[in-house]
Amino acid sequence: MIATPYLLYLGHSNDEMGIKTARGLAVFRPEICLGEFRHADSRLTLGLPSMTFAEAVAAGARTLVLGITNPGGTLADAVVEDAALALEAGLDVASGLHQRLKDVPRLAETAARTGRLLHDVRDPPPGLPVGTGEPRAGHRLLTVGTDCSSGKMYTALCLMRGLRARGIAADFRATGQTGILIAGAGVPLDAVAADFISGAIEQLAPAREDDGWDLIEGQGSLFHPSFAGVSTGLLHGAQPEAIVMCHDPARVHMRGLPGRRPPELGECLAANLQTARLTSPAVRAVGIALNTSRFEEAEASALCRRTGEAFDLPCVDPVRMGVEPILDRLLGPSRPHPFAAPA
Repeated sequence: MIATPYLLYLGHSNDEMGIKTARGLAVFRPEICLGEFRHADSRLTLGLPSMTFAEAVAAGARTLVLGITNPGGTLADAVVEDAALALEAGLDVASGLHQRLKDVPRLAETAARTGRLLHDVRDPPPGLPVGTGEPRAGHRLLTVGTDCSSGKMYTALCLMRGLRARGIAADFRATGQTGILIAGAGVPLDAVAADFISGAIEQLAPAREDDGWDLIEGQGSLFHPSFAGVSTGLLHGAQPEAIVMCHDPARVHMRGLPGRRPPELGECLAANLQTARLTSPAVRAVGIALNTSRFEEAEASALCRRTGEAFDLPCVDPVRMGVEPILDRLLGPSRPHPFAAPA
């Protein structure tokens, strides 16, 4: 187990998308986030107290969480330097980057010498099975997206909270580094060998008989050339009864791929439903979740209204507006929809 409370590491980052791990923890687990560490050249803040490593230890922090992401998931020299200083100050260090902390000689030596712990969140569990696609009991909803970093984790967490508020059993099933740190468990899907992706999700969200829901965090996008393979395996393993499409309407190109435009919402909805039908023939879309953080209130409301009308689906910004319309559609009687499978 990773010891809490956390000190969230922003470092030198000036990319809002690049601190999504830190921001997700600050939003969904504020009770375990004591402060933030950032250098003077970083313009970003989570609104938490800014602390040095020594100040954080004195205040009770137990672990420095490297709340940053970058293409390739590597540990820059500056990050290694800061992580070593944090270990020396008395903090454990946790990271969800692809490059493992334990594989960096300086960090491994420092941790051993100081008696501190290194936590590599992206280590998949051993013994993952190959997926079978066999039908299993239970209600499962998968969040999918037009692109990476489009709000799939936020949406799944908001839906979980909404269901629990209605007295319905619901569990968030984490598939990425941020979600795992929030939930305290999960499978880092992009670190799983391709043959075992669907099996990992079958294991993460097994059959359940309590009439509750598993809210499964989506990854990547069927339309992202770099990550569509992960998205496909996830759709098959999740065997979802329902999907929610997540989209950032302000985005002009796919994340990390300048010049490649995001897909049209309708095209993306249809492709995700078709792919999911391999293991869940009756899958249905129950909503669209937009990230409207770059829009003024009135414009955001109008955009959600127009989008919902265009696709005959409830459309909201889960963080800004809540998820009640999507939950109403999810829990209400099923009805024909333009994207339904042919009879």
